[in-house]
Amino acid sequence: MKKLTPEQCIILTGFTGILHGEFEWFHEDLEKRLGREVQTSELGYPEFMQECRGLYEEDFNNLMPD
Repeated sequence: MKKLTPEQCIILTGFTGILHGEFEWFHEDLEKRLGREVQTSELGYPEFMQECRGLYEEDFNNLMPD
């Protein structure tokens, strides 16, 4: 079994809302995708997490090779 790469961890975290890897990896990537700073308290809001999920959906769908 192979370990997940940091990029895979970030995508899984963004899509599932379950932390994979280091929080800092995800937080930095999320801020880049949103184009703004993200307060950690925002991650507790289901509506915000749903928005985040949409940002990672395409990358999540591309994780598995055809």
